[in-house]
Amino acid sequence: MTTAVTADLSGSPRIVDADTIWISDTKIRLHGIDAPDTCQECTGQDGEAYRCGEAATDALRTLIVSQPLRCEGDTYDRYKRLIATCYSGGIDLNAKLVRLGWTLAYQKYSKDYVSAEVEAQEAKHGMWGWKV
Repeated sequence: MTTAVTADLSGSPRIVDADTIWISDTKIRLHGIDAPDTCQECTGQDGEAYRCGEAATDALRTLIVSQPLRCEGDTYDRYKRLIATCYSGGIDLNAKLVRLGWTLAYQKYSKDYVSAEVEAQEAKHGMWGWKV
């Protein structure tokens, strides 16, 4: 069940993984994307396993670079997380993570980042080729 709200939060985030953060006492699930769990492994083009979840989480940390985030959302999910799009220095982090290949477009809930995922696949970025 979702609950309608209006939220525009800003602050320093605590990163849980590449699609979940906290700002102050609000847990935020990044809208329209899905990331591997932090401890999840993937297989690279060379056939070797690597910690893709950790790489995805590190990509989010790198994008933020100690800047405050601004997150906008209007819905809570069944886990009481605010579903939001977050920005750092004017960059839509949700879209950027998909474009870099470290998260997927979560098409079950949104089609917003499908073209960014296709772009990442074609360029073999992130999980699509272990190329950053």
